[in-house]
Amino acid sequence: MLHNRPVLTSRRKELRNNSTPAERLLWSMLQHSNLGGYKFRRQHSVGSYILDFYCPSKRLAIELDGDSHFTDAAIESDRERTAYLNALNITVLRFLNSDVYDNLNIVCERILRELKALTSITNRITRP
Repeated sequence: MLHNRPVLTSRRKELRNNSTPAERLLWSMLQHSNLGGYKFRRQHSVGSYILDFYCPSKRLAIELDGDSHFTDAAIESDRERTAYLNALNITVLRFLNSDVYDNLNIVCERILRELKALTSITNRITRP
């Protein structure tokens, strides 16, 4: 099982119940298919990684990065995580928490652009 492995259920629930203010703010824009009609899940796991937000239909992961992501070890860990997800054909968008606080509309526009681009790519692949 690759998605939402049972061993990570309690950790995913803990993360949902203790989400950061930036995650709560962005979730308010993504939940209930509010953003362009695309369905998102929060704290969705893929392999051993738990993604902040995931749009399964477009295979798009959204990660919010706070101060803890700026150490050398964290940067390398994020690089490995992104490479793993990319190898599974999952696109990863990263935003700083401060971007969500200061430019929420721009963050949402960027997510929508990526979703539409992924839709365009899917349509080109599936059409003869």
